[in-house]
Amino acid sequence: MATDSQGLLERLAVVREEIARAARDAGRAPSSVTLTCVSKTVHADGIRPVLEAGERVFGENRVQEAMEKWPALRRDFPDVELRLIGPLQSNKAAEAAGFFDVIETVDRDKIAKALAQECEKLGRAPKFYVQVNTGAEPQKAGVLAEEADDFLRRCRDGYGLEVVGLMCIPPVDEQASPHFALLNKIAARNGLTQLSMGMSSDFALAIQLGATHVRVGSALFGERAKP
Repeated sequence: MATDSQGLLERLAVVREEIARAARDAGRAPSSVTLTCVSKTVHADGIRPVLEAGERVFGENRVQEAMEKWPALRRDFPDVELRLIGPLQSNKAAEAAGFFDVIETVDRDKIAKALAQECEKLGRAPKFYVQVNTGAEPQKAGVLAEEADDFLRRCRDGYGLEVVGLMCIPPVDEQASPHFALLNKIAARNGLTQLSMGMSSDFALAIQLGATHVRVGSALFGERAKP
């Protein structure tokens, strides 16, 4: 990804203004929407200018990558909030529970149980989002929409997780708005106020439909390098 700091800061300014405009257009305060800077595959020196510009919420896809690059950055910016936004395997539950402030990808009982056990051992209480597979895509993580209510109940009452919101990634070949609206509806009936939805291509639409957190990577850092 691009690390040219001047271009990076210009893109950040554009993203901030687009978020504010979308919020105002929806009759909302711009402060009601949090930018999650998706820094997966971005080296620490590419993240630092965004931190220096005042951003404090960052999303990472891989536990190991985050644990390698963020400790040094966190020493300089201790108020950073790190969010795991990629799929979580049960063998990484202990590391994730100990390292991240928010885990957005709780999607099955095995993970919920493992996270609950690790949080109890560590004496930590990160916040959790349940990921909903709104498009019922077999290749994608997330609990099915029709099973979300029961799963949320188990996470809260059975495992004792502090679930504060929902997250989704709509199918790439479908209109995103029905998926955002569905996630909002599930959240509302379960008393959840935080919605992580919308990425670089559709975050303005997500804000119109209730997003409280938008995950922006390529519009900020540029296109990701191929593995």
